[in-house]
Order: sequence, then structure tokens, then C-alpha cells
Amino acid sequence: MQMRQLGTSDLKISPIIFGAWAIGGWMWGGQDQADSIEAIRASIDNGVTTIDTAAIYGMGFSEQIVAKGIRGKRDKVQLATKCGMRWDSLAEGDQGSDPWPQKDNEGNDVVIRKNARPASIVYECEQSLKRLQTDHIDLYQIHWPDVSTPVEDSMRAMVKLKEQGKIRAIGVSNYDVEWLRNAEKVTKIASNQPPYSLMQRKIEKEILPYCREHKIGVIVYSPLERGLLTGKVPPERKFPDGDHRAEHKFFTPEMRQKVLDALATIKPIADKHKASFAQLAINWTIHEPGITAALVGARNAEQATHNAGAMKFTLTEPERKQIRAAFDGIAVTA
Repeated sequence: MQMRQLGTSDLKISPIIFGAWAIGGWMWGGQDQADSIEAIRASIDNGVTTIDTAAIYGMGFSEQIVAKGIRGKRDKVQLATKCGMRWDSLAEGDQGSDPWPQKDNEGNDVVIRKNARPASIVYECEQSLKRLQTDHIDLYQIHWPDVSTPVEDSMRAMVKLKEQGKIRAIGVSNYDVEWLRNAEKVTKIASNQPPYSLMQRKIEKEILPYCREHKIGVIVYSPLERGLLTGKVPPERKFPDGDHRAEHKFFTPEMRQKVLDALATIKPIADKHKASFAQLAINWTIHEPGITAALVGARNAEQATHNAGAMKFTLTEPERKQIRAAFDGIAVTA
């Protein structure tokens, strides 16, 4: 799998990235630890060498699983994680913004807050290094904009971490153009991580053109729209307790049927390339202009190997246009 340059940084990443949100268990209805470890190892063995996680995924649990999955393979992988969403104790006067009551993996009540204050970033970096059992993070990202903290202050903290050798590249996630512009007053941003898929195309209006113009890498998440674009989520499927998809707007029975109908129109393309709907959607996404890579989750080794297969064929331009057009009627564009 050919590696891609991330923005103007010296970091190269795989065009398909192992997304480690689901293996943290939180918001996905639980996950088997052994399966998760095997999924990570299978991904690496099949050329998906970049692993993306976050401290908040499972409240640190995802990072711990990633550490086990890459044991003995650290020199073969690029580690990306995120800070800026705190669920643990915060000092008085450092409460962050947007309190979000949630349940952790054990069912305990927690309140998650966005916190990108310098002291919090430094603290979170140290905790992530410990959980990941590494001496550096290849790509360190601020997970969400924190309106309680000037972005310039946050960026200065990230620069210090880079100067100390604790991180190699500075990234952000879910930033709009204004936040990106203000962040780059302090330092060059390697990447932004927004949602993007055949069904979720909001970034095409402003964010993607801005990133292309300013040479900011774009790592997109949810290219399979949380599994919806695999064709394996029929209208009658029930989700387990704790699975956030049960309340998501894309997962109403009516929308699920519309997705299945759209997928049916592009089945001849999938059949021609001997590809699944998931592989078709991943391939389409990572070849869109300005997209550096896409995060794709996997719960076991079979899924991980299957995802990596999305790089083994080439779509023609007419096929790409036909795939896009199939979802024009249900895609969110603004």
C-alpha cells in the first residue's frame, strides 16, 4: 500500500487508517479485546500501518488495546491519537466547555468536557504516551474546538510538545475554516480530521477546498457512515444497548432502506471489481481530490483484512461519478 505525505509534515501515512473508536467499546455496545488486538495486527500485516485512536475512546481503553496490538511492531506503524475531551477529574477553574453527560464502559456516570487548555493538553499527552507504551506520538490531534480556550494558546502547547520530541506532527479534528485559519497563525497544521462519506459531504463546500489550497492533509472519518454503506444494516436491525447508532438520523428504518436502494444501483460496479459495497465506498473516498486518508474501523481480523482489500482495484472516472450520483438524493451537503 503506497504511503501518502500528510500535509507539509515529514509524516507519511497509509491511505486507509485503522480507526480505533469502536474497539474502545464506548458508544458501540462493547467489544471483545482479543478480537480487537487481532484486528490491529491483521491491519498492519495487510499494509494499513497507521492507527488512529483517542484518549476519550473508552476513556483510555482504546489506547491500551492499541498498545497491545502494536507490541513488537512500533517501528512499523504510525500512531495518531487525540486530546481535548476530558472525562476525568479537572482542576478547579479548568472545567472546559460543553459538558456532556455519558456512561463509561462500566456503566458509570461521567461528564465529558472539551478542554484544549495548554496544561490539559500537556497532561493528556503524558497519559496517552503511557497508555500507548511509546515515547512519541506520530500525529497528535485536538479532538474538537474548545470555545473556552483561544486556539492560539492550544497551538503553542502543541508546538512545545513537538519541540520536546513527544509528538512528530500537529493535527486537529472537526475544525472549520475559521478555526484552521486561527490555528495556523501559530504553527503549520499537518492535518484536519472531519467526517466525510458518500452520504456526508459538507466539507466539500469550504473545508476541503481550504485544506487543498493551504496544503493541510485531510483524514476523514466515518467513510462507511458507521457501517451503513456496507449494505449490512437492514431496516429491521436492532442495535444493542449503548450503541449510538440507534439514535442517529442516518439510521432510521426509512433512511436505511434508501441506502440499500442506492447501493443496489451500483452493484454492477462492485461485481465488476469483485469488491464489496464497503470496499467500493472506501476506494471512492480515498481517491477524492484533497483526501489524504480515511479512517475505517474493524472489530476482528477478517474485517481488517477485508478493509485493506479496498486498495486492490481502480475505479474509472465514469464509475466514480455513477457511485456519487447514486447517493446525491440522500447526501447531506450543507
